[in-house]
Amino acid sequence: MDYRNTPTVTPVVPFLERQDAEALRKALKGGGTDKAPIIYIIAHRTNYQRQLIAQNYKQIFDRDLIEDLKHDLSGHFEDVMVALMTPMPLYLARELNRAMHGKTINKNTLVEVLCTRDRGSIENIKKAYNKEYGNDFTEVVKTATTGKLREFLIRLTTASRNEVTDDPQKAKNIAQQLYDAGEGRKGNFETEFIRVFTKESIPLLRQAFKEYKNIGQEDLSRVIDIEMAPDLKPIIKDAIASVTNPWAFLAGELRCSMVGVGTRDHKLVRLLVARAEIDLENIKQEYQTLYNTSLEKDIKGDTSGDYRKTLLALVDG
Repeated sequence: MDYRNTPTVTPVVPFLERQDAEALRKALKGGGTDKAPIIYIIAHRTNYQRQLIAQNYKQIFDRDLIEDLKHDLSGHFEDVMVALMTPMPLYLARELNRAMHGKTINKNTLVEVLCTRDRGSIENIKKAYNKEYGNDFTEVVKTATTGKLREFLIRLTTASRNEVTDDPQKAKNIAQQLYDAGEGRKGNFETEFIRVFTKESIPLLRQAFKEYKNIGQEDLSRVIDIEMAPDLKPIIKDAIASVTNPWAFLAGELRCSMVGVGTRDHKLVRLLVARAEIDLENIKQEYQTLYNTSLEKDIKGDTSGDYRKTLLALVDG
């Protein structure tokens, strides 16, 4: 399978940030807010371009664009616009903080953010977290978790992955190491899995998990059920899914945000905003394959108004 990412939102060329800033101010001031240009401009610019628009808005009008959006918009439409205008590392840092400080730790969000991004992105998120909250994210993890879950999350946020991306023999060796530690009863499977998952490159892990099927008598998911502690199983299974086929994993997350009673709007917004510039086109295609319906159709069925228009603008590009 070819894992080349295809975004839905790409840089606008030519980019006229001053004109965009002026158009947004015109739409936001006066008796009523004109939503159409707000959606058209913000949903069709990259995050970097949005930051330049916000800078020009401040320079020209001496006003904060995000604060003006908050003042004039409401509900989920406001939420998605603020998310789009927030620098991505800061936005994801806030999402991680939210995941760590609920009634229970939202492990699913942690996997979604941490297991689908490269080392550079994670470092930028950690820097934004430190600046926003005055705490090191790794220290927050240490305080909020225990045992192997703590070990996994800390290594996920601190370990440097090997650069090797294509080595069939090494992939076989990794699969054998996992087998020996689990089914082979020659080691601690939890410890070995955490070491391997946080050390090796994503493409090599993908190869190794595929090789495991040729070595193990049990499916790797079944081995996890047998060998791992209850608090670790869900996050490890999600982590494997995010590596094995990231687009299918994220398509599944989008599906979960919309099926059943009520829409999990916060999750839906995060997924679309965070993936639009990376691989949302791939996720759309995977969604169609997995669920025999389009992502656009499900969004139309679960959302409404300007909120719906903004989400569809991100999906359609």
